[in-house]
Amino acid sequence: MTRQMTATILIVTLLAATVPGCLFTTETSYSTCSDDDNCLKIAFEVKEEYQNIDENPQKLADRLGELMGQEVEIYPVNSQAATIEALRFGNADIGFLDGGAAWLSWQEYGLQVAAAEQKGDGRAYYNAIAWVHIDSDMAQADLDDDPATDPFALMEGKISCHTSALGSSGMLLPMGYLINNGYVDVVGDPDEIDSLHATVTNHFSADSSIPDSGTPYYRYIGSLRCLAEHALGDATDYISFAKDPTVPDYCGEDPESWCFEGDFTQTSDFHPIMAPEGFGRAPSHPVMYNPDVFTPEEVQSLRDAFTTMNGNDADLTILDDVLSTPGMTIIGTEDHLGGYGDSIEDVPGIVAYFGEKVNKVKVASSDDGIPLFVPLLVIGAIGAVIYVVKNRKDEPKLPVNQAPASEE
Repeated sequence: MTRQMTATILIVTLLAATVPGCLFTTETSYSTCSDDDNCLKIAFEVKEEYQNIDENPQKLADRLGELMGQEVEIYPVNSQAATIEALRFGNADIGFLDGGAAWLSWQEYGLQVAAAEQKGDGRAYYNAIAWVHIDSDMAQADLDDDPATDPFALMEGKISCHTSALGSSGMLLPMGYLINNGYVDVVGDPDEIDSLHATVTNHFSADSSIPDSGTPYYRYIGSLRCLAEHALGDATDYISFAKDPTVPDYCGEDPESWCFEGDFTQTSDFHPIMAPEGFGRAPSHPVMYNPDVFTPEEVQSLRDAFTTMNGNDADLTILDDVLSTPGMTIIGTEDHLGGYGDSIEDVPGIVAYFGEKVNKVKVASSDDGIPLFVPLLVIGAIGAVIYVVKNRKDEPKLPVNQAPASEE
């Protein structure tokens, strides 16, 4: 095979690879309503294909339709931004958002909470907690019932272990609380989210852990591991910012291998500062709706349906398969999101951050067509093919009986 032919085949292969996989596979299909006046539309971030058919949101839609006595349709979206847009403009009746996006959609567009997913222990929230060693000055100040000793004031200069750069329980809620109550001064522009990193390392330590995805100290388990291993000093000089069930989850009945290798010898060595309330509540994902589109009667019908689903095993399996939740809590907007917004509003740049997150350009939602990058890649690949073919034509022909030079 000649070099030109090899190159041509490779370029054609590249051309094929630039076309979205969905053009070669059967996309997941969803039922559509025959009567728009009696139709509940659910904005849902869907996958092109579901390896596990039980995860398909159509199962949830079908069951809600049975319970509510109406047709239910999945309105596919690809982002939190697209979900909010669908609710704002009446393209969908309800949608699922994370806590931050839900709070912003409430503040900016008046969207409301109909219900909320439950956490593993049945609550619709976690409390953000600072876990420390029982022998630390912070723990002792928390336990001595002396108002003159303040565990939060003693956190300055300690090595802090966070779940991520913008985790609710591991960063936003504790930092919002400490800033709001005058323990921490913002370093840098208070309107820029990048100032948060400098604020953390300035108040706590340059060695504080603000992990990226995939690193050992990422998420709740990583934050606790950072404290348990206390690799750069004594355990009493470390703080783990996480959720309230973190220690029972990872160092309880079936402890991780790293739980008790350092200065921690038993679960009671981990002390939660100001438990159970801690720094505030991190809300679960709520079901949001637009009150200008979804009527109070429809909200009640939806809530009644979720209440029924909470009461039998088959429906709970649907909720677990589709939403990864053990049940739904019927709750209002203020109760679910009010405290969260108050707790994080002083974090530098947080309002602008959530605004950018929600309003960023969509790649492509259900009716946007294929993304812009696809035709650009296709055009580029076609151009490459033309270039190779043209060069091949321009090369001098070999005599009929002359073989090409060997390619080593």
